[in-house]
Amino acid sequence: MWADKYEVRKYIEDTIGGDYLIPLLGVWDTFEDIDFSQLPNQFVLKTTHDSGGVVICRDKSSFDYRAAKKKLDKRLHTNYYWAGREMPYKNIKPRIIAEKYMIDSTSNDLPDYKLFCFNGKPEILFYASERFNKEGHPPFFTYYDMDLNILPIQSKGHQTDSRPIKIDNWEEMKRLASILSKGHPHLRVDFYSINGRIFFGEITFHHDGGFVPFIPQEWDMRLGDMIKLPIDN
Repeated sequence: MWADKYEVRKYIEDTIGGDYLIPLLGVWDTFEDIDFSQLPNQFVLKTTHDSGGVVICRDKSSFDYRAAKKKLDKRLHTNYYWAGREMPYKNIKPRIIAEKYMIDSTSNDLPDYKLFCFNGKPEILFYASERFNKEGHPPFFTYYDMDLNILPIQSKGHQTDSRPIKIDNWEEMKRLASILSKGHPHLRVDFYSINGRIFFGEITFHHDGGFVPFIPQEWDMRLGDMIKLPIDN
């Protein structure tokens, strides 16, 4: 349920409240079912059963419907479980949802904060910044402790951002992550910060599928040591 981008909304509403959800515009089984005349000029389409099945419409007058259909149809006919054997994805019903197009007016970006949590305790923040930079360089992948100090971690060959970070409602974000991850050995809980408000992103059981190493290697061990089994509730 938590890996399903549609079904998880009910859990979030019941657990921390619907105010933290990005507004839903619709859910459909196929691309052909979508009545685009009922959607606003800007929106985001997502497949519910995988990672990366996203199409962004910033202007319906120039939206490439054919390319969107091709991408989403391919996703709908692919079981994401087979890519990395992540069990939560195996039996999700493939669907398409539309959400409200959201962007932070200050940064002109969609700040996405990913908290590594261990039995209800957030320990590490991962933040990918400058994903849509005009210079065309890869985004920065930066890891922080819970006081927003930069940690000496790299992943996927990305550089870290040395600039200080400030997050609106950081304490509230940590509190929500703690609630959502309590009772589980490890979850990554993601939030957006948009114009001073917190919105739920997703719950992930395996960061990057569990296969991407951290550099230096000692951080693989450090994060692994944070997983305590069995969990005592």
